[in-house]
Amino acid sequence: MDLLLNSAPLATKLRNTLIQYHSIGDNEWRVTKKAKDATVWRKPSEEFSGYLYKAQGVVEGVTNRIVDHIRPGPYRLDWDSLMTTMDIMETFDENCCVIRYTTAGQLWNFIAPREFVDFSYTTSYEDGLLTCGISLDYGEVRPNFVRGFNHPCGWFCVPLKDYPSHSLLTGYIQTELRGMLPQSAVDTAMSSTLASFYSDLKKALKT
Repeated sequence: MDLLLNSAPLATKLRNTLIQYHSIGDNEWRVTKKAKDATVWRKPSEEFSGYLYKAQGVVEGVTNRIVDHIRPGPYRLDWDSLMTTMDIMETFDENCCVIRYTTAGQLWNFIAPREFVDFSYTTSYEDGLLTCGISLDYGEVRPNFVRGFNHPCGWFCVPLKDYPSHSLLTGYIQTELRGMLPQSAVDTAMSSTLASFYSDLKKALKT
């Protein structure tokens, strides 16, 4: 299966886009949720008519172990309650692949299960790592799923200077769920899902 003849330009563009998001000033973000484990902000997306979300929290653990739990691989399905299946469709190198995954219904199944096909890339960033992705329009949609689309998304994980056993995890998510959904329902789901992501990840890292 030859999805992408050359993954390098897409990986570089994706990394640069995420670094650009990471440099957006605090005054451009509006807080949408403050939870015990993370704070979530949002601003209008420049990619589509929805929002770019930013989530941030401190997670106990070294950078490599945290990112191994987030990026495509054996850990993610074990702890992420939103993700129901994940298949790696093509691997370009150990840090670059194409995955197809499905998500569970949300808001008492008001938001039906979704399917995504994403290009995923993990690379170094400062003293830590960046793992990022973007959806591809590829292949047939599985029955009983709506095909969603992730505009450039990613997670920066950098060790805290004074507490190297802890890391600052900052995520940027802009998911177009598609289908006939009121934007308010999508916004409610996104903020809650991102906050839960941190609490579920922390539990997984303690096991």
